Amino acid sequence: MFEHHPRPEWIAAEKFLSRVVVHPDPALEQAISSAAEAGMPAIEVSPNAGKLLKLLVQLSRARRVLEIGTLAGFSTIWMGRGLPSDGTLVTCEFLPKHAEVAWANIDAAGLGEKVEIRLGPALETLAALEEEGREPFDFIFIDADKENNSRYLDWAVRLGRPGATVVLDNAVWEGAILDPAMDPVNAPGIIEALRLLGEHPRLDATVIQTVGSKGWDGFALARIR
Repeated sequence: MFEHHPRPEWIAAEKFLSRVVVHPDPALEQAISSAAEAGMPAIEVSPNAGKLLKLLVQLSRARRVLEIGTLAGFSTIWMGRGLPSDGTLVTCEFLPKHAEVAWANIDAAGLGEKVEIRLGPALETLAALEEEGREPFDFIFIDADKENNSRYLDWAVRLGRPGATVVLDNAVWEGAILDPAMDPVNAPGIIEALRLLGEHPRLDATVIQTVGSKGWDGFALARIR
């Protein structure tokens, strides 16, 4: 796995902001601890980023959210809490073990009636959602295998409504976007997705750089035209 290099002061500042501003509760802390207990990689978004996702869901007045990459359900819980009472969230997870841990966390957070976990390869799930004729999504969060990022973006445009918000995580990747040799597995997919964001006629996007416990990274924020 590609190694990130957070600096101590970045981690300290993140913990301060999380404690003073974000206030993650026991259900969110349980999602993180359960992932560690299950031997899952510690690649969930930071609490600050999770709270941002919740606020973006609320600011975009989303009722239907699509998440690509569930892991232990940490970001799922944040976004689910941003939904209105009649809102729904579909999240795609490849590994059954991850889905099992995520479902326990999501249900314990009181979001079991709002969230649907779709198990299997995400590209197959996305095709199935189109075949099912689901209502267009208002908000799409992409945080899965980087090699398929551009394909996930294509599906976001196909499944999202005009005006929908798209968030693509891990858009800087320790600067590997400037030197793909740093991570020949993930960097090419990230770069391809960034180019697509800049060229796609139906996407208007920017990228925000971040530092913290996950190292030097960032996320792309886009609107579907």
